[in-house]
Amino acid sequence: MNLIRSIIFYIGYFLAMLVCGVLFLPPAPFLPLRSRYRLLNLYNHFIIAWFRIACGVRYEISGRENLPAGPVVILSNHQCEWETVYLQLIKPPVCTVLKKELLNIPLFGWGLRLLHPIALDRSKPARAMKQVLVQGGQRLQEGLSVLIFPEGTRVDPGQRRRYNKSGTVIACRAGLPVVPVAHNAGECWPGRHWIKKPGTISLIVGEPIVTEGRSPEDVLVETEAWIEARLSEVSRVPRPPMEPHSGTRVVS
Repeated sequence: MNLIRSIIFYIGYFLAMLVCGVLFLPPAPFLPLRSRYRLLNLYNHFIIAWFRIACGVRYEISGRENLPAGPVVILSNHQCEWETVYLQLIKPPVCTVLKKELLNIPLFGWGLRLLHPIALDRSKPARAMKQVLVQGGQRLQEGLSVLIFPEGTRVDPGQRRRYNKSGTVIACRAGLPVVPVAHNAGECWPGRHWIKKPGTISLIVGEPIVTEGRSPEDVLVETEAWIEARLSEVSRVPRPPMEPHSGTRVVS
């Protein structure tokens, strides 16, 4: 049954990409940025709804009232594609830090280019880190929120990876809050397998973490502790113990 549901889901997934690409991409470049987000995010709304219908998934979303007015830095754990789609919807317009290869995907990547992402070349870590810090600060000044996955790559449920502090550096430099997000989406939408599973995706938006007068390291410790505590609550897969912080990595 999961195989059949997954096939049905991907039929709708690619048809939606084709239809939205044909209908939405031509006028999108001529729209103001906020209107462009509203138009292109119709695809995201469909994918989130279609995944629920086709694969028998329930959503439990809490804490959206914690999102403040104005730009913020959103830091979320990263398990699969689901959160990259859903988190575009909670506080648009939001600029996402992602790997540049995604921009080369026909239709999908072309749409991404129109949303002012920060696209990184992971083969050049030092340059990518500088790019995140410079462009992230610029996006916040432009009034966009910035979405970063501090683990740097998809991490399967039940596994851990040290968090990168670039997101908290951006937030501390701008004096803007960090909004932590935790979810267990990878348990229904496996990040490295195409067969989806029924179940419940729980996503929690935390209260803003103040950054003014604080170090990026201090904010990162608080952010990671909050995310890991929430993951322990919503995950059906046991969480491994937290490790001490050391070093930085490039987000993707």
